[in-house]
Amino acid sequence: MTTAAEIKHLVDHGLYSKAHEHDACGVGFVAHIRDGAGILIQLPDALYREEMARNGTAPDGSKGVALPPLGEYGVGMIFLPKEHASRLACEQEMERAIKAEGQVLLGWRDVP
Repeated sequence: MTTAAEIKHLVDHGLYSKAHEHDACGVGFVAHIRDGAGILIQLPDALYREEMARNGTAPDGSKGVALPPLGEYGVGMIFLPKEHASRLACEQEMERAIKAEGQVLLGWRDVP
């Protein structure tokens, strides 16, 4: 866990600036500043593989998603509205954008 003194050092030396924050997006590359945001720099394949098999939803609505081998898939983490119609519209737009880029959406997983 980063201490207050370490955070001050990072702020003073340019790794973090509150001026670069926008709403709650947590812009910056400083760990443990206690803002609830984080940056994922490694893909926890075993976790995703287990979670998607158990809790993933494929684009067709079927449950359980089998992931391809490590290195052959990516993960996007996005914040979606809680209201159903708005959430569905956002999911549809994400699916459209993914397809437009020539990629394949494997599935969705709600964070518990």
